[in-house]
Amino acid sequence: MSLSRRRLFARAGMMGAAGMSLPAILAACGGSSDGASSSDTSASGSQAPLGGGGNSLFFENWPEYIDPTEEGLMGTVERFMAASGVEMNYAETYNDNVEYFAKIQPLLGNGKPIDPDLIAPTSWLVGRLISLGWVDKLPIDLVPNAANLRADLQKPAWDPTGEYSLPWQTGFAGIAYNIESTGRELKSTEDLFDPAFSGKIGMLTEMRDTMGLLMLADGVDISTVSTFDAAANAFDRLEAAKNDGQIRRFTGNDYLNDLSTGNFAACVGWSGDVVQLAVENPNIRFVIPEEGGTSWADAMVMPKGAVNRDAAAKWMDFCYDPAQAAQITAWVQYVSPVAGVQAELEKIDPELAVNPLLFPDDATLARTHSFANLDEGVEAEYDARFSAITGA
Repeated sequence: MSLSRRRLFARAGMMGAAGMSLPAILAACGGSSDGASSSDTSASGSQAPLGGGGNSLFFENWPEYIDPTEEGLMGTVERFMAASGVEMNYAETYNDNVEYFAKIQPLLGNGKPIDPDLIAPTSWLVGRLISLGWVDKLPIDLVPNAANLRADLQKPAWDPTGEYSLPWQTGFAGIAYNIESTGRELKSTEDLFDPAFSGKIGMLTEMRDTMGLLMLADGVDISTVSTFDAAANAFDRLEAAKNDGQIRRFTGNDYLNDLSTGNFAACVGWSGDVVQLAVENPNIRFVIPEEGGTSWADAMVMPKGAVNRDAAAKWMDFCYDPAQAAQITAWVQYVSPVAGVQAELEKIDPELAVNPLLFPDDATLARTHSFANLDEGVEAEYDARFSAITGA
């Protein structure tokens, strides 16, 4: 993706099972928040054997992607440290897939480890890292709660054997709109090209989500696409819409501000963001287009040569406990990869537990599609054309 898609709003607090008091002894969380590694996870320092590692863990993740400790309530990281005794450095410094790939390429591409024990790239980059041999197999035998992985996420296209990744969160891209600006409900990707909304349409800088919706509208199966020609018409249409003034601008997460104020009548948006924005602005709606929407996952992987494998296994097992996963879901409001979360979320937030964007039915899931992994040459063609249109 080109910019972070994490939501911009912090949930005020959590209830029920989340309401654990925070021991003062956990005020220091281990490691800095700027992404610096702890002493035993440094790529240049001494390292424990790959079979286990020390009693510490470094997870580099996206911003605003886990429930924090706030208002006296203990967040997931602190609950994990208290339960496991593992000292954890949780850094919210993963901002962009392309940027992050460029950052780690000089090291992993030359057989050298990077600092984090775990990272959570988006599924297309997970597939690329697996194909490059830059990630190790996960110690799944030490993660009994991995059995709680949703059935539809087992052995996914980006990880066909299911040995290298465990999803962190999942979600959808579709159409977000402000009904006060549109004056009507929207149902189709075609609505983004309605001349009535000229100059008030937003498109994402995430190529796979913007192009995915346009290609699905052309009847293209994005889950099996392997050539540039399959996207040629969608690219032409996007370029024409930009040149004609239909598109106001291409955005990252900042589409939320334009949508809320009415600068955008409609835009391509992400489900979790819109769920949260709609709490504050009931005019905001989200729909998966009739032609289909895109689905994505950000998945935990272990970079090649990661040190703290046992601690990573403890963390993944903790987060795949439905009770713990429900507390993460209550705050981030994306679709949890963990089966059994809905029943646990009912204890925390009954209203959220029946939200169809967090717990979609089979018919909804059938209308969402993951973008296929593209080989390097085709990927470069897509990126070049998209960048030329967006001006990135």
